Amino acid sequence: MSDSPAGSPAGSPAGSPVDLVITGCAVLVHDDRGRIRFEQDAAIVVRDGLVESVTSAADVVGLAAVERIDACGQVALPGLINCHTHAPMVALRGLAEDLPTEEWFNDVVWPVESNLTEKDVELGARLACAEMIRAGVTCFADHYFSMETVAAVVAECGMRAHLGEAYFSSQGPQGREKSLEFALRHRGTADGRITTALAPHAPYTVTDADLTATAELALEHGLPVHLHAAENRDQTDTSLARHGVTPVEVLDRTGLLATDLLLAHGTGIVDRDLPVLERASGRIAVATAPRGYLKFAWPDTTPIRALRTLGIPVGLATDGAASNNSLDVWESMALTSLVQKSAEGDPRWLTSRQALHHATLQSAQAVGLGDSIGSLAPGRRADIVLVDLTGPHTQPVHDLAATLVHSARSADVRTTIVDGRVLMRDRELLTLDVPAVVRELGDRLPALVDRSHGRRIQEYDT
Repeated sequence: MSDSPAGSPAGSPAGSPVDLVITGCAVLVHDDRGRIRFEQDAAIVVRDGLVESVTSAADVVGLAAVERIDACGQVALPGLINCHTHAPMVALRGLAEDLPTEEWFNDVVWPVESNLTEKDVELGARLACAEMIRAGVTCFADHYFSMETVAAVVAECGMRAHLGEAYFSSQGPQGREKSLEFALRHRGTADGRITTALAPHAPYTVTDADLTATAELALEHGLPVHLHAAENRDQTDTSLARHGVTPVEVLDRTGLLATDLLLAHGTGIVDRDLPVLERASGRIAVATAPRGYLKFAWPDTTPIRALRTLGIPVGLATDGAASNNSLDVWESMALTSLVQKSAEGDPRWLTSRQALHHATLQSAQAVGLGDSIGSLAPGRRADIVLVDLTGPHTQPVHDLAATLVHSARSADVRTTIVDGRVLMRDRELLTLDVPAVVRELGDRLPALVDRSHGRRIQEYDT
């Protein structure tokens, strides 16, 4: 691939040059029924941060452009979206391994998180954004602490993000108030690339009163809500034993199902929850992160087929790197297809094309951005990744969708673009200095991982 500025060649249309032309690639597009297809030998024209057109390569030969990218042998996809993560937790990658969920939280993660400083969060966010950009992720939904710091990193590095300041009821009303204050102050910032949500942690760490108050604030201020719920079957069984209701029924009785709600994981959603979700008046979506479920040996996965029947979009996610070890949504896409086949006992579900749909348009819908990202079409934000399929592991190509999902890897992403701005060109990061971040984070790790104080930010007891 070669990138070169272009002037106004002879015969080019009158008027100012477009900002960017990507040419010679296959382009994944969605039809008016949401199905995907591929346009061959195509071109994408970008102006003012938007896709102006998806056309043939022949049609842009004489088009004046500030920058041109020759993407021969590559596929252009909408930028991938990580629909639920805790980006700064990359600093804890590999720290808590081979543990059940309760020990993972209580013995390692929540004690270490009690040490977090804003600088730790900043460095973790920088490293996470670099990892995601290199993996073709252009937008992420983050649910964590010190979101002011994460927002500053997002603004600087050029990514798109849906951010929520997490809180527990153990913090008192100040936690909820801080989450609201952040959401109101930062929505629409970073030239519109940042959207925000209220972010209660989960029904088992946030009281019904606080969940009800959150729902009221969300409706009053027009804010979505992002939280963990029915993460696994144990949580559902414990909720039923203690309270006589499932976590999803808690969301219903506290009013959260009347909000625009992004529910993380949902592997504990049971049959009695389905009619509750079906009659919800809010826009409900679910984020699935299958690698973590396998690692924790949870017996179930997100019931995507049942949710699809209800019309609930399911976006792809990684969760935090402390549990998943990776922020690779490409891997989540392949695992979602494979795990769903196993769970349903049906090799025809979930197909490669369905997996690509979840990774693109459904993920955009899950984070409330289905009208602006998730597909490559005129008027959409120019969030684009170029994937190189010339390697031996992706050849020959009999089925392009299957090649992308099951043969290609995140390392095959050559270029990552957000709002028409190139953040990575030919595998070179342009907005983040990874070696500097790694050095500084390494210096801080001894203090960060110390657990001798015996504190923890919360108790895991579902």
